[in-house]
Amino acid sequence: MPHTSPPDISPPITTAGDPRVGHLLGSGLAKHDEPAAVLLGFPSDEGVRRNGGRIGAVDGPRALRAALYRLTPDSREPRLEALLRRTRDLGDLDVTGELEIDQRNLGELLAPHLDRGALAIVLGGGHETSYGHFQGYVMAERSVDILNWDAHADVRELKNGSGHSGSPFRQAIEDASGACRRYVVAGLEAHLVSRDHLDYVQQHGAVIWRDGLNRAAIDSIYSSMASPTMVSFDLDALNQGEAPGVSAPNAAGLTSELWLAAAYAAGRSRSVSSADVVELNPRVDRDDQTARLAALTVWWLLRGCAERH
Repeated sequence: MPHTSPPDISPPITTAGDPRVGHLLGSGLAKHDEPAAVLLGFPSDEGVRRNGGRIGAVDGPRALRAALYRLTPDSREPRLEALLRRTRDLGDLDVTGELEIDQRNLGELLAPHLDRGALAIVLGGGHETSYGHFQGYVMAERSVDILNWDAHADVRELKNGSGHSGSPFRQAIEDASGACRRYVVAGLEAHLVSRDHLDYVQQHGAVIWRDGLNRAAIDSIYSSMASPTMVSFDLDALNQGEAPGVSAPNAAGLTSELWLAAAYAAGRSRSVSSADVVELNPRVDRDDQTARLAALTVWWLLRGCAERH
C-alpha cells in the first residue's frame, strides 16, 4: 500500500471561541471512523517539467494547506463546521519521483474513499495530478465523467511515450479501462487551443469557452454531468492578476468570483464525487495570493458539500 506523510502544517494559534479549519479537521472522528470527506496531497511537478513549464508546483500542497488551515468556518452555515469535523486530512503521498508509479499510487489511495462515497479532494501538484486522480476510479471499477476548469484543453499527445502536465485527459480518455465516459472543459481560451485538440475534445465531450461563462452557465454545466463526476480546478484558468503563482500564467482568465462559484457548485452537486486543485506554484506566487485563492477553492468545495448533508 502506498504511504503518506502527515501534514507538517500546524493550526494557527487563536483565542478561545475562534476555531479555524486547521483545528476542526477530523476533530469529530475516532481513529477508525470513516470520514465524510478526505484531503490528500500530491506533491509532484514532474509532469510540468516534462511539459516545459515553470517547476514549483511540488510545493503546492503545503502552501495550500498553510492558507486553508487559517480560514474560519462559515458562521452562517453550521453544517460546514460539522463537515470539517468529519473531514480527514490524509497528508501527502510519499512520491517516488517516478511519475507513472506515483499516479498509480495516488489512485490506489483514493479508490476506497471513492468506492464508499466520500468526497475526495486532491491537492496538487501539476496537472499530471489529474491522471492519478482518474486512476482512483479505474481501481474502484467506476466509470466517470470528467469536468476540467481550465484555459487549456490538456489533451496533448504524450512525449516519447510519457505523460505530462498537458496530457492527463487524453490519457484518461484513451485509458484501456474505458472508465472515462465523457470529458468537458470549461474556461477554454481560443488563443490557447489548437484546432486538432479542439476537435479531439468535441469528439469525446464538450467545450465551454471562457467568454461564455456566467453563473447560469456554471449551474447548467453541473446539471449536465452524470454521477459520478470528477472535477479538476486548474488555477491557470484564472486571470494572472488574481493568480500569479501558477505554472502557466494567464493574461485574460476567469475572475475569482466565477471560479469560486464553480467550486461552490461542485461541492453542492450530488454528481460530483471528487475534485483536485492543481498548478499552484508557490515559488512564483506574490504574497501567497494564489495559495489563498487555492485554499478558498477547497473551502468553497467543502462549503457546498456541507449543504448535501
